[in-house]
Amino acid sequence: MNPLSFPETRVLGCLIEKELTVPDYYPLTLNSLVTACNQTTNREPVVAFEERTVQEAVDALREKKLATVVFGAGSRAQKYRHDFLDRYELSRRELALIGVLLLRGPQTPGELRQRAERMAGGLPGLPEVEACLDELARGDAPLLRTIPAGLGRKEKRYVHLLSGEPPESLFATPTAAYVPVPAAEPAPSQIEELKGEIAALQEEVRELRAAFETFRKQFE
Repeated sequence: MNPLSFPETRVLGCLIEKELTVPDYYPLTLNSLVTACNQTTNREPVVAFEERTVQEAVDALREKKLATVVFGAGSRAQKYRHDFLDRYELSRRELALIGVLLLRGPQTPGELRQRAERMAGGLPGLPEVEACLDELARGDAPLLRTIPAGLGRKEKRYVHLLSGEPPESLFATPTAAYVPVPAAEPAPSQIEELKGEIAALQEEVRELRAAFETFRKQFE
């Protein structure tokens, strides 16, 4: 299978999420799919896809046999569902974990457990979730890759491989901590300009005070 583009991963992740969390409203119309892609919650990064972008992504998923168009009973509106389980034999728990990775990028086991729980209808303890993730990262055609702990990272993370191998920057040593650079001394011309502005403000304040005194004396 050819690697998925970013819009394709977002669309596929949304189809998986909505099937598991709101089955009564699944499959999704194109309009609902656009709304799902552009949610500001449970998405990283947040996007503002146009309808055309989503349509092209779902069409590409159909070509890759990962999505299907269906027609609801009594409705002519096209709806879309994913066919991910036709290609990969996964449990609901595994599908939920893949869905969260598609929607939010690389995450730690703890983050994945918390965020996938609403899709999976409850998840076991963290060790069991880690074992599930490690299983998805094994075999001849792994779906995940582990980003080891270390190199400044306290915990290992997981990233999906549906878009191909992740960039090496995910495995690189984090950049050194930011060290603020002392501000440069202002030029003499800048100092003189600031002095002029301060003097003008002081003169304006004096004029306002004088005007106020004149106004106040009218009532004495």
